[in-house]
Amino acid sequence: SSGINAEYGGYWGIRALGEPVRLILRYCDAEWKETTIEPTKEGAGKWFGQMKFNLGLAFPNLPYLIDGDIKLTESISIYRYLGRKFDLMPGGPEMSPGEAAEADMVEQIVMDLRNHLTRAAYSPQFESMKPALIAKLDARLGQLTTYIADKSFLFGDRVTYIDFMAFEFLEQLRVLSPESFKGMDAINAYLGRVASLPKIKEWLDSEECTSKVYSINSPFAPWPGMPPSS
Repeated sequence: SSGINAEYGGYWGIRALGEPVRLILRYCDAEWKETTIEPTKEGAGKWFGQMKFNLGLAFPNLPYLIDGDIKLTESISIYRYLGRKFDLMPGGPEMSPGEAAEADMVEQIVMDLRNHLTRAAYSPQFESMKPALIAKLDARLGQLTTYIADKSFLFGDRVTYIDFMAFEFLEQLRVLSPESFKGMDAINAYLGRVASLPKIKEWLDSEECTSKVYSINSPFAPWPGMPPSS
């Protein structure tokens, strides 16, 4: 382990926005404990009734991350914090304004895909929204193919926190639209490289890997994205 302070992360027992946090912390071999809130009526009662306003969070929400005196909510803030803490920023600690802006752009492109998935998955009109979501995904996969080109990861040989966002959110979308990934050799090779990173492979191969047992969204969503084991 990297001798990091114990980090307390809290999220619903689903993949959604929490899985990139789990991937980053495992990749960095950090010591941490996750408080899992079951995506059930009882779990919601516990979160809203007992926990939400009693953790000292300035803007209470899920996911949250507590690392010593630092208490964060908002998933992007958590991803970026872990990126800075574990030296997973695209240009390293001394990023130029241009490198930082490019990182922000790619991060938001990746996050936008998850936001589109969220809007559709939780909508009663999911089936009618699905074709536009898949069209958006297909266009982005084409752009990402060009962007990745012959690089190992999104920003070259350096693994960044944005790679874990991209990996997880694209794998979620693959469950929704496997046909979108057929023939996308550069994208599939890129996702394979992330999955093959030693600590990530160990996690993905393990019995307790959350992406094997958790749904992508709430089990009550019109499109929950249930795990293969269910």
